[in-house]
Amino acid sequence: MDKIGYKIDFAGNGIEAVEAVKIKKYDLIFMDMQMPEMDGLEATGEIRNLDITQPIIIALTANAMLDDKNLCLEAGMNDFIAKPLRFERLVEILEKYSVQLNKVNANRN
Repeated sequence: MDKIGYKIDFAGNGIEAVEAVKIKKYDLIFMDMQMPEMDGLEATGEIRNLDITQPIIIALTANAMLDDKNLCLEAGMNDFIAKPLRFERLVEILEKYSVQLNKVNANRN
């Protein structure tokens, strides 16, 4: 991701993802739906309940059914990407939300 101008952190499970968000501000999170210890739906719910500047959360899942997408959106995620993740789709999502993030960051300054 550094090659396209983004810095990334990794969390090994949902608990680590929630703890990371408590410590550091993230603009965008790619949330795996099938993480151990706490899945992506539960981790997203925990993050959405935190008193922080809320990140954009994109679901990553091998389950590409409409019901799965709806579950992700109902849990508070902003978007949904089916696995396997293609580089072109990743860039498309980053471009889509970078415009939104740039507007939010401009309003903060």
